Amino acid sequence: MEKFTLSENFIDKYKRKKAPFGFNGLGELVYMRTYSRIKEDGKNEKWWETIRRVVEGTYSMQKDWIDSHQLGWNPWQAQKSAQEMYDRIFNMKFLPPGRGLWAMGTPITEEKGLYAALNNCAFVSTETLKDDYAKPFTFLMDASMLGVGVGFDTKGAGQIVVKGINKDKDTQVFEIPDTREGWVESLRLLLESYFHGQAPMEFDYTKIRGAGEPISGFGGVASGYEPLEEVHDAIRKVLDSNSGKPISITTIVDIMNLIGKCVVAGNVRRTAEIVFGDPHSEEYLDLKNYKVNPHRDQYGWTSNNSIFAELGMDYTDVAKRIVDNGEPGLAWLENMKKYSRMKNGGDWKDHRVAGGNPCLEQSLESYELCCLVETFPANHDSLEDYKKTLKYAYLYAKTVTLGKTHWSDTNRVMLRNRRIGCSVSGVAQFITKNGMENLRTWLEEGYTTIQDWDKIYSDWLAVPKSVKTTSVKPSGTVSLLAGATPGLHYPESRFYIRRMRLSKHSELLEPLKKYNYKVEPAFGSEDTTMVVEVPVDVGEGIRTVGDLSIWEQFSLAAFMQRHWADNQVSCTVTFDPKTEGGQIPQVLNYFQYHLKGISLLPRHDYGAYKQMPYESIDEETYNKEVSKLGKLTFGSIKNEEADVDKFCNNDSCEIVPMTGDNDDQDYAN
Repeated sequence: MEKFTLSENFIDKYKRKKAPFGFNGLGELVYMRTYSRIKEDGKNEKWWETIRRVVEGTYSMQKDWIDSHQLGWNPWQAQKSAQEMYDRIFNMKFLPPGRGLWAMGTPITEEKGLYAALNNCAFVSTETLKDDYAKPFTFLMDASMLGVGVGFDTKGAGQIVVKGINKDKDTQVFEIPDTREGWVESLRLLLESYFHGQAPMEFDYTKIRGAGEPISGFGGVASGYEPLEEVHDAIRKVLDSNSGKPISITTIVDIMNLIGKCVVAGNVRRTAEIVFGDPHSEEYLDLKNYKVNPHRDQYGWTSNNSIFAELGMDYTDVAKRIVDNGEPGLAWLENMKKYSRMKNGGDWKDHRVAGGNPCLEQSLESYELCCLVETFPANHDSLEDYKKTLKYAYLYAKTVTLGKTHWSDTNRVMLRNRRIGCSVSGVAQFITKNGMENLRTWLEEGYTTIQDWDKIYSDWLAVPKSVKTTSVKPSGTVSLLAGATPGLHYPESRFYIRRMRLSKHSELLEPLKKYNYKVEPAFGSEDTTMVVEVPVDVGEGIRTVGDLSIWEQFSLAAFMQRHWADNQVSCTVTFDPKTEGGQIPQVLNYFQYHLKGISLLPRHDYGAYKQMPYESIDEETYNKEVSKLGKLTFGSIKNEEADVDKFCNNDSCEIVPMTGDNDDQDYAN
């Protein structure tokens, strides 16, 4: 079928136009490192080319849907609409998610039809484990290998007996194909051999390409067979210890966490996990107590652990654990099911919701995926202009719902719900510039605008209206492109040094050195990695997170849940454990009726360490550093790192150790 293309005359206007990347070259550096794909000529995309690919891919999806259903495609109207979307993305009034910048309009979607890769997040419940057996685990692995962050629960505990392998039967050998599907199938065979008491499974890894060999399609290099062999061996040990007994909470989480560790092996893929458990289960609450579970310290970090909090519960014990290490997070499932925006009262239209995504900005049913898109109100001069942007942000996300996945359970729920998440970032900057009342007005009118367009475009596409449409995501590298603070979060400091890691062989290093950016070998990885420093100014008059009390941070999250998010608000509240730790039971007791989810993180002064990702500086130091810099331009280079599989859940929620000292970790829950 003929693909949609933008007018060449229109594109010509942008080829030499300077993109408004934010933060003194940091935004452009993030784009070049993370989202600029390698073209057929071996050079990396420029910003105008990336946006062209994304917009043409988006409108090609629309055209394919309209033509295949004989609904009447209007090429002139489509061209006008696509040009407006292009301009608003180019000027960073809104941006698709990072996976959209990377995958939309590529063979990943255009030829392979892997539309699941355009979605940020997913959730799968183990509640039906007695019927599904291995399916929740293989779904998580498959989705994770496509870069989708996945949430799961522990409700399947006790539903099946792990029979163990039948050693009286001859060992079966499975030769693993060198594909994503092959890896997932090997997991299914291993799990079912234990769940059903079948013959022992052994695996032949000879077909799997060696470490360092290129991955076609997604890009990057292979990790080799070792991570897969390791996860097979580790899962065998977990299931051996559970054999002959009902499957336990620990076994469910162990298997999911081990899968996550396998998926990110070799630093090629990015994904994330969150697990939801019973607030009254000591077994669950102690999963990250490595004095109780020392075997889990090698992989327990792969998930954020949260509880399904109950309205009216006693938060005293939970608060003590949060003060200790920042977990568990809290999700009020009753509120997730009952409410859209909190101000609208209970509508129960999402009564089938079973959980959420790793950063908890999305209510999701089991096996459901969702696409998020980010808008930047502070990058607009007027409400009317912002409302125009919301039309195209909404349209991008809605278009992604037209793409079928390769999972029947997922297609069934997504075709029915058409759930999307239009988010806002730079909230702190907007409040500083325009005040809370203007923010309330923009959010209220913006929400109404999205609902109006949802009716119009759903009718045009002949699909159901979206069950929910708005969120507040935590953001990460996407907001850096636009020079925006992430989501609703305030910065640690107005002025700071942001350090980023690059391969020692990256062609991005030469222009950075040329324009006087400080570049030095990475401490501990001097032979392979370099670190670049970028001075950042978040904006005049902006408050920092240390200026906000725990109560004010909760209040802002509740404000966004009331006036904007019909899905959820992702918010990590930071607090002083000495002065505010004792207030946590009270603040949770009050805000449990205003929120659907929240996470908290104690602020500790660990002191400075080498090459911190964020280092606060004063204005004098900032001005001194900026005065040294030239006007950064990368020109035509071949960026080896751009060809890595960059799928990172919600652009920020990587699977990383929860220690707070990851050298290049983006802002995350």
